[in-house]
Amino acid sequence: MIRIVLFTLLYLILGLYVVQGFKTITKNPWIVYLYISLSVLVLLNFLYQFVIVEGSSGALTRVKTYAFSFFVILLVFKLVTVIFLFSEDVFRFLFATYSKFFGEDKVFSMPDRRKFISTLALGIAAIPFGALLYGMYKGKYNFKVLKYDLEYDDLPDSFDGYQITQISDVHSGSFDNREKIEYAINLINEQKSDILLFTGDMVNNKAEEMYPWKDLFSTLEAKDGKFSVLGNHDYGDYVKWPSKEAKVENLKELKKIQKEMGFHLLLNDSKYIIKGEDKIALVGVENWGKGGFKKAGDLHKATSKINNKDFKILMSHDPSHWEQKVIKHPYHYHLTLSGHTHGMQFGIEIPGWIKWSPVKWRYTYWAGIYKQAGQFINVNRGFGFLGYPGRVGIWPEITVITLKKKKLT
Repeated sequence: MIRIVLFTLLYLILGLYVVQGFKTITKNPWIVYLYISLSVLVLLNFLYQFVIVEGSSGALTRVKTYAFSFFVILLVFKLVTVIFLFSEDVFRFLFATYSKFFGEDKVFSMPDRRKFISTLALGIAAIPFGALLYGMYKGKYNFKVLKYDLEYDDLPDSFDGYQITQISDVHSGSFDNREKIEYAINLINEQKSDILLFTGDMVNNKAEEMYPWKDLFSTLEAKDGKFSVLGNHDYGDYVKWPSKEAKVENLKELKKIQKEMGFHLLLNDSKYIIKGEDKIALVGVENWGKGGFKKAGDLHKATSKINNKDFKILMSHDPSHWEQKVIKHPYHYHLTLSGHTHGMQFGIEIPGWIKWSPVKWRYTYWAGIYKQAGQFINVNRGFGFLGYPGRVGIWPEITVITLKKKKLT
């Protein structure tokens, strides 16, 4: 509650400052009235959803998500604007003080300068404002297929050219457009990969979130099967349950749904994929994440039925597991597939030029292919979205990885 009060006060104070900016650049009062009305409506909706509406389950509902997102988008707009306006006020104050003592002309206090700064401030603030709105209405379903070729000296011959499709972080409880999800499912099937691997977070909190989408995900196809692991959200740890038994039943239901959709769920377990006389080991662990995240992943148990010499693909939801446990494990894991970070659903990516997101300050390995100690990891940017109902710059991802036998030189 205290945080909501502080956010509200900040929102109102910044809003008053921004009103002065609008008044500086226009004499049309209706523009100011429109801005004030929009700000008040967004604030009232935010307070209604987070103060008045009761959420006994503790879940962040879709309506609350949008209410919070609109509030934050306008708050960002206000912050960017105020940075410019406040800087200008500081400059004007310092220059006025200087002029008073030294008698200089007040050239820089002219109204034209204030109008220019206000126009510049509002124009620049409109960029993240528009980008975040675009991310909510278009970006979250802007699916991209990212393809990688990975070469190995010890890849079994029969698996040269073997193709893997990876998806991660579906978060079905956030979906709101069936047509777009149908498109994405078709896009996955169009890759015609040998195997489909899903690396966790099927839902936001509850198994029932998957009910409307179960039929679509059942149509996913792969010649050698569909395999999955659990992510931190699949355990139902982030909502209140009427009893421990209800939480246990929810997880059982989610496992049942995955089975009914044709996914083979690997819970600290392994499975050999066989082609002729060759085989590779597919290993799946339960969630293991640094910090306060669930640490149920058990590599020793998961690899108890395979050999160290096997070519191994590991499915582990959180990339911090790879960084802190997998690389140091006695077994050599040729390829690890993770997700979890979503690339924070916000950033800038220009292939070959720049890849940046604030999430890099939290996770060393947060999107794409990395290599350490002769082992690869792919961190999938996620299929769905959570929290902010959109994506800007970090688009929803379908990964296609082709394994290649490194040729002798």
